[in-house]
Amino acid sequence: YDAVIVGGGHNGLVAAAYLARAGRQVLVLERRHVLGGAAVTEEVFPGFRFSEASYVVSLLRPEIIRDFDLPRHGFEILPLDGTFTPLEDDHLWRVNDHGRTLRELRRWSRNDAEAYDEYGLLMVDMARFIKPVLSLVPPDPGRIDPREWIPLLELAQDFRDLSRRQKAVFVQLMTMSAADFLGQWFETDPLIATMSASGIIGTFQGIRSPGTAYVLLHHYMGEIDGAFRAWGIPRGGTGGLSEAIASAARAFGAEIRTEAPVARVLTRNGRAVGVALESGEEIAAGAVLSSVDARQTFLRLLEPGTLDPAVERAIHRYKFRGSSGKVNLALDGLPDFACLPGEGEHLRGAISISPSVEWMERAYDDAKYGRFSRRPYIDVVIPTLVDPSMAPPGNHVMSCFVQYAPYHLADGDGWDDARREAFGDAVVETLATFAPNLPDRILHRQVFTPLDIERTFGLTEGNIFQGELSLEQLFWTRPVPGWARFRTPVRNLWLCGSSVHPGGGIMGAPGRLAALEVLKSQRWRRRAERAASDGDAA
Repeated sequence: YDAVIVGGGHNGLVAAAYLARAGRQVLVLERRHVLGGAAVTEEVFPGFRFSEASYVVSLLRPEIIRDFDLPRHGFEILPLDGTFTPLEDDHLWRVNDHGRTLRELRRWSRNDAEAYDEYGLLMVDMARFIKPVLSLVPPDPGRIDPREWIPLLELAQDFRDLSRRQKAVFVQLMTMSAADFLGQWFETDPLIATMSASGIIGTFQGIRSPGTAYVLLHHYMGEIDGAFRAWGIPRGGTGGLSEAIASAARAFGAEIRTEAPVARVLTRNGRAVGVALESGEEIAAGAVLSSVDARQTFLRLLEPGTLDPAVERAIHRYKFRGSSGKVNLALDGLPDFACLPGEGEHLRGAISISPSVEWMERAYDDAKYGRFSRRPYIDVVIPTLVDPSMAPPGNHVMSCFVQYAPYHLADGDGWDDARREAFGDAVVETLATFAPNLPDRILHRQVFTPLDIERTFGLTEGNIFQGELSLEQLFWTRPVPGWARFRTPVRNLWLCGSSVHPGGGIMGAPGRLAALEVLKSQRWRRRAERAASDGDAA
């Protein structure tokens, strides 16, 4: 094979499709029985299909959809309509209809309604400014190669063209907490809490932690049909997206194998030459691309002693700090929220259990001291309201993304069956505070702790982004300084998962950029070989 790809998550499949489209002979090896990594759909209980881990899509790069013609392979996004935040005796409900949202905000605060437009326009400007970074290969600050720095010079020019106000806002986004940043515009507590939640997804930080404003922007860069901050559900769950990418890769000629766990990356003279499977089978390859995280790639898949000790130490310092859990519920009916009873439109979007800034901070307080949150922040989606195929008629599935559930518990305690059930109970009890009928509606439940996420989906410490999206772990320092250009210290071994720039989410950008860098490297090498051959002939 020209390339073997370790891991059949969506980034690995994207890389495979680009390489196969360029005429390379490609093999993808996935350890599980199903493709998608964390972007997977499985029938966990008879008739009930869950997006078990990742559950919504927005960050997927439009060029990937276009390059692979994914709709022809069955990919379809079903938009979610707004965000509903239930309170004890009231609610906050923002929808895709801008006029309705402004009327709702005016009910809470005339000032917030007026500020909402200004905030939205500024964030769109920031998203447009920073969006090109998602398609850049970070330069190596340890060497001066003008070719690597040209794209950043273009970005610097764009920054110079920003207004003074826009420049100030960008600096604030890079340095402030999500709550403090939003507090400059808004005064409504549930609004600040709910909007701040995007700043803590996948991070072991609170909404008042500096740096979380950038994570807020990271999620704001998502788009559907050109609309920033739009989110949707892939038809058939997130596994439907993974299968569409896999279908495109196969159409280009890629070979994909499941239940083929890789035990080792084979090396010779400092160069990757293939992989060995746990079955003992060895597969030779001109290049190996790993879509699993940096720690697994460098410390598990390579023979000890392959890397320079300084690189190994840097990988050990790379922060994962899993902080999220997932609870999937099979229901025989819909939840009934006391603050807005009935089966209305408010259930068709995201349901955010984030009633106040204090609630969010207290949830983080639990995690800081090594406990799962007794009253957590929960992001709820009921996919069956837009895709009824996910459950039997009259039934529903409910996806509950939960913060916080620290991977490392206090006093050396570990996650076991009892703690998993206690965590699931805390989530259901919290939801029942706002929807009292929910416990009686539950037919089945599936609970993932960070340890379960690690064991099931191969995400170290259960971190959904293959490493925290903190400022010191972005761009040319992701995963470690000197090795942020998808290359590794082992020649012909590449990283193509979320451990590298631009990070996590169902984005596909790491897989795309890595594949394009592999192809570029091969072209340069072939030119050099031809030049050397011509010189010998002369």
